[in-house]
Amino acid sequence: MRMKKFAVATTTLALLALSACSGGGTATTSSPAGGGAAAGPKVGMAYDIGGRGDQSFNDAAAAGLDKAKAELGASTKEAAATQGEADSAKQERLQQLIDAGYTNIVAVGFAYAKAVGAAAKANPTVKFAIVDDASPDSTGANIENIVFAENEGSFLVGAAAALKSKANHVGFVGGVQTDLIKKFEAGFVAGAKAVNPSIVVDVKYLTQPPDFSGFASVDKGKAAAEGMYQGGADIIYHAAGGSGGGVFTAAKAAGKLAIGVDSDQAKTAAPDVQSVVMTSMIKKVDVGVFDFIKSIKDGAFKAGVKTFDLKAGGVDYSTTGGKIDDIKTKLDDYKAQIIAGKITVPAK
Repeated sequence: MRMKKFAVATTTLALLALSACSGGGTATTSSPAGGGAAAGPKVGMAYDIGGRGDQSFNDAAAAGLDKAKAELGASTKEAAATQGEADSAKQERLQQLIDAGYTNIVAVGFAYAKAVGAAAKANPTVKFAIVDDASPDSTGANIENIVFAENEGSFLVGAAAALKSKANHVGFVGGVQTDLIKKFEAGFVAGAKAVNPSIVVDVKYLTQPPDFSGFASVDKGKAAAEGMYQGGADIIYHAAGGSGGGVFTAAKAAGKLAIGVDSDQAKTAAPDVQSVVMTSMIKKVDVGVFDFIKSIKDGAFKAGVKTFDLKAGGVDYSTTGGKIDDIKTKLDDYKAQIIAGKITVPAK
């Protein structure tokens, strides 16, 4: 009997020891409930149309969120916009995240401007960040506006396109014809013309506001690119979110090249089309998102506009695949001139 009691006690102690060894480190960082001094900020992420998995804009934001989970112990909840929804639906999505206890909100995309402005007023103790908007609709004492110099990064890939084009004919596919996407176009055209003033640049937008499906329509992207390749363009730059996958598919079928956007799409696009991505205009949304979350954890949150330009390392071009290694010196010279103020890149 004494031996049985000893065995039971030993087993119980062993189980308790195992329980203690496997305790709460990961739960603190990944559980929505969080808890304890080690718990990081609770962050709600509201994606634009296409959501996580678009291989472009939303995924760049998601990378910043994932880094905050890994390095800052943030606990998170995610939601995504749907096509054609009203501003009230976007505001309701933000409020649902807040009501669930996620009192630091990141809204991905200018389409959330009015929703963020309204939600921020209704929840003055909640801290907000909105990516790609600094309009009066989305400014306030508890809102950080994360914006980028897309025109500067686009200038570099426009120069790359002109330097590599054998046809002296390139193209630009924009998802939706908004002021923001026109910044990409303006920079791209300026960069191409800086290299070759006589180069032909085709421009096509997939949809017009308030139809934002141009950011999530692979078929529209494919059709637009097919038309440009058939018309003589040999390199196409897209700023079209998830629709860019269609541009890559068209490039592969035509035996031509394409330029990605937001993420290094020679790494993030579907494996069967990565080889057509000559370079990408990297827009470091992940850096902006992570910096916002870190400022929350550090108690250093500051409302207002935060601009990520070439000088701040907020935009750049990618070199994955080695397709532009031979022109990198020229591109870096353009980059240095922009940073030094010797080249002013148009935004319109």
